[in-house]
Amino acid sequence: MVKEPATRVRRASASVWMGVVALVVAAIWWYPTVRDRWLLPADAEAVAGGPGGMGRGPGSGGPAGMRGTPVSAALARELDIRVSLNALGTFSALNTAVVRAKVDGELRAIRFKEGQEVKAGDVLAEIDPRAYQLALQQAQGQLARDQASLRNAELDLSRYRDLLAKDAIARQQVETQDALVKQLQGTVEADMAQVDNARLQLSYTQVTAPISGRLGLKQVELGSLVRASDPVGLVTITQTQPMALVFAVPDVHVGTIQRQLKTGQGMPVQALDREGRSLALGRVSAIDNSIDLSTGTLKLKALFDNRDGLLFPNQFAQARLQLDLLTQQLSVPNTAIQRGNMGTFVVKVLPDQRVRLIKVKLLGSDGEWQAVEPLGELKAGDSVVTDGADRLRDGARVDVVTTLKPPSPPVANPSGPAAAPQSDVAARPAWMDRLPPEVAAKVQAMSPEERRAFFQRMRERRQSMGQ
Repeated sequence: MVKEPATRVRRASASVWMGVVALVVAAIWWYPTVRDRWLLPADAEAVAGGPGGMGRGPGSGGPAGMRGTPVSAALARELDIRVSLNALGTFSALNTAVVRAKVDGELRAIRFKEGQEVKAGDVLAEIDPRAYQLALQQAQGQLARDQASLRNAELDLSRYRDLLAKDAIARQQVETQDALVKQLQGTVEADMAQVDNARLQLSYTQVTAPISGRLGLKQVELGSLVRASDPVGLVTITQTQPMALVFAVPDVHVGTIQRQLKTGQGMPVQALDREGRSLALGRVSAIDNSIDLSTGTLKLKALFDNRDGLLFPNQFAQARLQLDLLTQQLSVPNTAIQRGNMGTFVVKVLPDQRVRLIKVKLLGSDGEWQAVEPLGELKAGDSVVTDGADRLRDGARVDVVTTLKPPSPPVANPSGPAAAPQSDVAARPAWMDRLPPEVAAKVQAMSPEERRAFFQRMRERRQSMGQ
């Protein structure tokens, strides 16, 4: 009876030790698994005692329990920003001419190829000239006969005047002969005009190009009877060098456009295709004389030299009109612009890893850059949050875990397709060197998109857990 309590004590002690061993085994299994899932990468920084951690090691970013929100950031810069306006437009030929026959006749020769580039005056077709050659010969014969009659009348007038001087003839006869000479002179002049007209009609049997440009598809076949009254004509010529782009802009920009055109320098226009690739560069040449009341827009025409011949009439294009150029203006990436109850602002990262919300006024954008006028303390070289700013408040603590390489600055005068922005390259933070190798490898292997998505999931999990 005395040994029974001692046995119970030994059994209870063994159970306690078995529980302790089970807890240790569970902890050994749990730590690497849960740590890799829940502490990558910002919480892993806290485990390693890096900036913004839990205060459990050197370099803690704040008091115990204060963890910074992981964000990405970029630097503000001073750039030349082109303030541009996008509009939809259509290319049109500077001049278009329908080549028609000016005389009736049989089409005997076609001396062009469809789609050919021609110059003004080039012979394109020939019409049977025989009828017009005969008409010319007839007019020339009539002219020769009347010229002979005129010479005979002039000789008679000369003899009559000599006789009148000797008082051997009546003055009335002289005056009558003088009138006959003048009448024949008029007849000869009319005959000469008939000859010129016949020669002109004969020349029309050679159909020539009225303007320089590119030929379209022929509308008649060899041997056809063509008439001057045919509305379709033989072929169409479009002048494609230069080409005109007609587009419409909202009337609120009329004042700016007028001021720019009065400088005499012209307004640059970049033509883009449907996918945003550059087609050509030109300048505004003319504006319409009134605003379209139905759309509230003003039509503009820009000219493009089209020396390579890549632009075609009626081709769709997007027009990017440069309204102004802001020189050395403070600019931030477009992703840094935030909008909320306080208006438009950017989130500036202070040296102590806290943030300050700076209100800004938007001035104009160019590619991936936005020119701003800060309504607070913001200058070139300051770090602004580009990802993860949606839940930040003024004074919040952040961990800049990704420093993005800024987008390529805008080009003042692009001559081709806009340069693609440089890829976002994550700079390896110093705290990653203090992580266990397997944790650091997982963080470094993430792409910028995967890392941003992972940070978003982490923030959501923390909010759901009340952190």
